[in-house]
Amino acid sequence: RTVLRVQRLFMSLRLAAWGGGSGAGLRGAAEENAKSESTFQVTMLPGDGVGPELMHAVKEVFKAASVPVVFDEHHLSEVQNMASEEKLDQVVDSMKESKVALIGKIHTPMEYKGELASYDMRLRRKLDLFANVVHVKSLPGYKTRHNNLDLVIIREQTEGEYSSLEHESAKGVIECLKIITRAKSQRIAKFAFDYATKKGRSKVTAVHKANIMKLGDGLFLQCCEEVAELYPKIKFDTMIIDNCCMQLVQNPYQFDVLVMPNLYGNIIDNLAAGLVGGAGVVPGESYSAEYAVFEMGARHPFAQAVGRNIANPTAMLLSAANMLRHLNLEFHSNLISDAVKKVIKVGKVRTRDLGGYSTTSDFVKSVIDNLHPHYGS
Repeated sequence: RTVLRVQRLFMSLRLAAWGGGSGAGLRGAAEENAKSESTFQVTMLPGDGVGPELMHAVKEVFKAASVPVVFDEHHLSEVQNMASEEKLDQVVDSMKESKVALIGKIHTPMEYKGELASYDMRLRRKLDLFANVVHVKSLPGYKTRHNNLDLVIIREQTEGEYSSLEHESAKGVIECLKIITRAKSQRIAKFAFDYATKKGRSKVTAVHKANIMKLGDGLFLQCCEEVAELYPKIKFDTMIIDNCCMQLVQNPYQFDVLVMPNLYGNIIDNLAAGLVGGAGVVPGESYSAEYAVFEMGARHPFAQAVGRNIANPTAMLLSAANMLRHLNLEFHSNLISDAVKKVIKVGKVRTRDLGGYSTTSDFVKSVIDNLHPHYGS
């Protein structure tokens, strides 16, 4: 099928570019090809909480910006009784075609019902989405305690503390296994240094707790040190996780790219998001060797806001813009991200999480209004 041929061409170019291969000329030619030949299919998972409302916001903005993307929408939810092995397989099949997805937070219930691994984790494992990337950047026009922040958190997210290996070894005694492997630690370390090289970043900090978990985190740290030697132009530093939390709050400017195991990354993502405005403004993405998933950087369902038209769509719109950049749709990516940032910079339309009184619909309308001036340029 034409759509799939074009998409596969794009993905091969994107992966080549990630490895430092083909240049902008190829990407430009491919983008012109896509404009004339076809649209992109993207897998969409609205998720739980305000996810469906945020996805509606994305669709509205994409429609207004004439983005050449068609969404293949799937509903996977443990809390809405829309989760099964069959639905999970349908999502995976869709991803095998599209290679790219935009997803909301799939809420994980706390109750144990016989299966330890959540559907969110199972999906990430099936697709081998080993690298989660959260770019924490201050938004011009929105003042926080620390302004002009620009740091990247890279998290290994297929093993570590979230390996779903727990059992009751004796009555009232639970053993919960944390799995750290050399192969996956080296892989995430290499991803972090490759990312730093590609994005022109100067420093990578490995975050760990090897003073206590001498074997597990010790292996992770050792792998990071070994990989660091292959990248002499990038500074390498290490920091214990508890100190890292304090340093992020006191002086976040010392950080550039941080790489860490699963649980620490989950915590630091949220802490760092709080430095620039919260879960509503920070985009995120996850990568495997062949798939890319775009999502909010701090994964919150924000259930208390459901149906109230108050959720901030900034993070999801910026994630969607990053997705378009990944597909080499630079024009549409810039169009949307510039419009979102302009709305925040002007400051007249602010959702409640940013101290305003505007609704989700108000924000989306304002973003769409800010798309049009670009068309004539």
